Parts: sequence; C-alpha cells; structure tokens
Amino acid sequence: MIIEMKNIKKQFGDNVVLKDISFGVDSGEVVSIIGPSGSGKSTLLRCATFLETIDGGEIIYMGEHAAHTDVQGKAVYVTQQELKHFRSYYGLVFQQFNLFPHYSVMKNLTDAQVHVLHRSKEEAEEIAMDLLGKMGIADRADAYPYQLSGGQQQRVAIARALAMKPQILFFDEPTSALDPELTGEVLNVIRKLAEEKMTMVVVTHEMAFAKAVSNRVIFMDGGVIVEQGDPKDVFDDPKEERTKQFLRVFER
Repeated sequence: MIIEMKNIKKQFGDNVVLKDISFGVDSGEVVSIIGPSGSGKSTLLRCATFLETIDGGEIIYMGEHAAHTDVQGKAVYVTQQELKHFRSYYGLVFQQFNLFPHYSVMKNLTDAQVHVLHRSKEEAEEIAMDLLGKMGIADRADAYPYQLSGGQQQRVAIARALAMKPQILFFDEPTSALDPELTGEVLNVIRKLAEEKMTMVVVTHEMAFAKAVSNRVIFMDGGVIVEQGDPKDVFDDPKEERTKQFLRVFER
C-alpha cells in the first residue's frame, strides 16, 4: 500500500474538520474524493502531504510511519530530515497551479530535479521535455507562466510533479480555477495518467470524471467518510441518504 491514513483527527480551534478518518491507497489505484465544500476533503489532502499537522492518528507511506499517536493521545511526527524522505513519495497539484512566476516553464520543471534529486541539468531537461511532450505543450518550454492559459499552467504543474517520479500524485480540485473549456484539457491528462496506472488521489467536483476514471470513490461530509466504494455503486446506487442528497444536486 502506498499510503495509509488511520483514525485521522484535525481541528482548527473549536472547529473539528476531520473526525477519525481512515483510508488507504494501493499502487495503481485512482481514488476520487467527493463531497460538499467544507467537508474536510482538502484538509485531508493537506494532512497527507504534511502541509497541515494532524491532531491524532497515523500516516504511513510504503509501510513506514511518518506520524503516529503517542500514549498521551498526541500526534508525533518523524524528524524534519526524515520528513524529506517521505515527501519524495508524493507529488501534489494545487487548484492555483503554484508555478514560480519568475521562472520559465523549463526552469519550473528542472529546478527541483537538480537541487532536490541532484540530477544533472541535461538529464532534468530531457525528463522535462519528455513530460511537456506528453502534456501537449513541448513548444511552451521557454514561456513564462503569465504567457500560458490556465489549462496550460495546470498541465505544467502536473508535469512538474511527475518530473520528481513520485509513487503517488495528489490533486486538490485541479480544475476548480479553470473555465469549462480548459477543464477538459486537464481532465484528459489525468485520464491518461490513470490509463498508465499512475497512483492518484483526486479531490474533485467533476462527478462524471470521478465516475469514469476512479477505481474507488470516497464521499465525505462533515469531516467523516459517509460512503465509499466502486464508482458505479456510489453514483448509481448509493446506500446512505446523505450521499443520495448530494448526488441529486448534480443530476439537476
């Protein structure tokens, strides 16, 4: 299993955002997380990628603990140095692309390869060009983010994440900042990655996409997993009333 999250708890002040969430992702699996705004989906991803610290539970990558709960019930993390090792397991693609605006597309893709993975500039550029070709934007290598459409920027962000050769890719609503025309471009890239058996967790509002591409769908609401299972079962025959209510909105 690439990642396991067990009994995850997270609150901000008095607001309990995640209440005892457990799930895992196997190699080659595509898991979509759906649910209303404020249900804890993005916070769960931020906890999985150490952008937020959990208050309790366990985070396990490739069988190794990155965080666990001590006898006092407090979450304890490995050292910062050890966390670097865990960060090498995943890539994260944000809603807002998060490209470096003062770097060209090529430098956005090669910088971390050279400084974090210590690849040569030549090797990093070769990997970058190969990925930009797969994304259909090889001709934009020398452009800067401001010269690209939103869809192109998000494809650069996906290529940048893939350049680090992660075991798993996390997507936090990768199309929510895009207009409908550009959304299709990005979803097609993720669809191709799914066909190549890239392990992915995708937080999304794109229900048709989640149904078509996922091996498993998780429906969250109020900081808990309400229902999960095969996409066909969750979308066509949901067991929980709350899931039915949520999906009814998308059928209108």
